[in-house]
Amino acid sequence: MTTHTGTSETEGMSPSATTESLPPWRLAWQRLRRNRAAAGALVFLGMIAFACVFAPLVLPWDYATQNRVLGPVPPCTAHWLGTDTLGRDLLVRCLQGGQISLQIALIATVVSTFIGIAYGLTAGWVGGRTEMFMIHAVDVLCALPFTLLVILLTVIFGQDLFWIYMAVGAVSWLSMARIVRAQTCSLKTRPFVEAALCLGQTPRRILMRHLLPNLAGVIVVHATLTAPAVMLTEAFMSFLGLGVRAPMTSWGLLIKEGADVMEEFPWLLIFPSLAFSATLFALNFLGDGLRDALDPRAGNA
Repeated sequence: MTTHTGTSETEGMSPSATTESLPPWRLAWQRLRRNRAAAGALVFLGMIAFACVFAPLVLPWDYATQNRVLGPVPPCTAHWLGTDTLGRDLLVRCLQGGQISLQIALIATVVSTFIGIAYGLTAGWVGGRTEMFMIHAVDVLCALPFTLLVILLTVIFGQDLFWIYMAVGAVSWLSMARIVRAQTCSLKTRPFVEAALCLGQTPRRILMRHLLPNLAGVIVVHATLTAPAVMLTEAFMSFLGLGVRAPMTSWGLLIKEGADVMEEFPWLLIFPSLAFSATLFALNFLGDGLRDALDPRAGNA
């Protein structure tokens, strides 16, 4: 009898009531899966990342090895995307370039996210003159030419990959700091924060255990939308010759090399540009999907 009653009650529950009982991350995942553009973008990014990491290990050519052919060869059965002006296989170089570009996007985004979270949380929680000084400092930095700062840091510290990661990440945190600071100012006046203060919890514990989890959705969405901007910055630097050094390559450097000879050998520009553009679109679709999925006002629709 008890078992029958429990089953009847479960069957009688509305779909919305059943959904509301799920944890927030499960609800967000369900909303993300229902967003076809975001789900497709996530699958595409996973495939392109897998190909860029593992395909160069099994393909018969190396990104720096010149083949027996002299000069560029158009796409054929031996070289699916053709070869570049030095006879190097373009498919392998596109995959290697994607590996570098995705690494820069990931590492620089992580660096900028950590700096922005620390700065924004501190400014929003402390308040007063300290907050005003910190925000005015951000405003001043935002007024400076972003790309020129990256170029300057790269010239000072060199074109090593590590310093390129640090240079791009070190100047990409400003918008994250502004968003985190604004959300912190709003959250610190909520009753649950006041209750934590009355219980004698330290500010550090309140920031880590109460404020930061409530900021997770905003941080994830903004970090996802920061990655395309980081990739565009790296591409622009490579286009100016300030990116990775030859024979290593990136999508930006491949596009630059293809643009120089696009009239004679158009495939050298077309294929890297398609890979770069498709990845940027996928990152933006995923960011939009995460924004909708993590929005608490989205409900269960």
